[in-house]
Amino acid sequence: MASLLSFSVPKLNLIRATSTSPISTSTIPTPSLSIPENLETQFGRKGIKFLESNNIPIVELSVRNGSSVRLRIPDAHVVSYKPRVHWKDDGFEEVLYTVPENGTDTDKAKGGLGLVINDVSDSKTSPLVNSLEWSVKDVDSDSIDAVQVELKSKNGNLEMTYVISLYPLSMATAIIVKNKGKKDVTLTSAILSHMKFKKRGKSAIQGLKSSTYCTHPPLSSPFELLSPAEAMKTEDPGLFDFGFQPEPKPGTWVEQEVPYTLLKRKVSRVYAAPPEERKKKFYNTPPSKYETLDQSREIFFRMIRVGFEDIYLSSPGSLSEKHGNEYFICTGPASMLVPVVVKPGESWRAVKQLVYDQLCEDIVNPKRRYTPPLDISSPGLLSSEASDPREQAI
Repeated sequence: MASLLSFSVPKLNLIRATSTSPISTSTIPTPSLSIPENLETQFGRKGIKFLESNNIPIVELSVRNGSSVRLRIPDAHVVSYKPRVHWKDDGFEEVLYTVPENGTDTDKAKGGLGLVINDVSDSKTSPLVNSLEWSVKDVDSDSIDAVQVELKSKNGNLEMTYVISLYPLSMATAIIVKNKGKKDVTLTSAILSHMKFKKRGKSAIQGLKSSTYCTHPPLSSPFELLSPAEAMKTEDPGLFDFGFQPEPKPGTWVEQEVPYTLLKRKVSRVYAAPPEERKKKFYNTPPSKYETLDQSREIFFRMIRVGFEDIYLSSPGSLSEKHGNEYFICTGPASMLVPVVVKPGESWRAVKQLVYDQLCEDIVNPKRRYTPPLDISSPGLLSSEASDPREQAI
């Protein structure tokens, strides 16, 4: 896929987001720059701004219509995504649910959107996400409708690149893992979003009809709002909760029969082809895209996955009250049940894209410009094809 820009820049010196400012060897005294100032000097441009919040380097991405993303650099944690919405006076609405850790620690955040990646090559699982230290490798933009920041990290023989892209109607995150060692590396992973909902009873998903699922805990992560144990804890139905059906027991596979799934009750599911089915030559997989529905705010998001085999979905039920007055769900593409094997010298890459689905504007202006899909064959470059990702076969 063609690049949006003729993106050719000199080789950049890597600036670590958690390092100290470089010491000048010149005999002439010069004022020292903080890390965000260094990053802003080298990488800052229209739509890409580096700053500091509570001593943590932050990058803010924005495009012409005002949609924005806020990213913590050291842990590659997306703590805010505000797309432009058609029904609000100021035009923007936060869609990620993010809270301070322990309710008071503003230096750390829970929720939002984050990457989970574990090395399960040995019998003991190693949560790489806890030890990764991310730094800025590069940026790209067309200064109008697309901006992108590329982070990089290394853990042993694994070189990882994490690309966060923002478009007028969507954002995308892509992970690329390269094995520089001499042995196979086995990974479990997910890119999970905590999506905000105004009312518990108005939260739902659609698009997973006929998919098989089983009850399963999420991958543990530093940004989780519910631990795996909390996610798997059963919840008794309310007095007037008519039609309640308990979740299937772990290990039991069920086919979803309805087009919509209300998420008022507590669930923790993996939608996937059962591992035994994957040994066959042909088997059914979950769809490459599905939608979250916030019926109270009329916000609909399409989730598109590339490179992941599973879909994780959970809703907290009454446990949401411990994190505030608003409701949330946690969902995203994953490779949990059957880990990915990365052979020496090879790379594995995967993408999650969130597309804001303006249903009302589809009726008024069906020919408007849509979000360009992300081309993961060229990490660090933006796609130039402005086709509708909802009509494109991923």
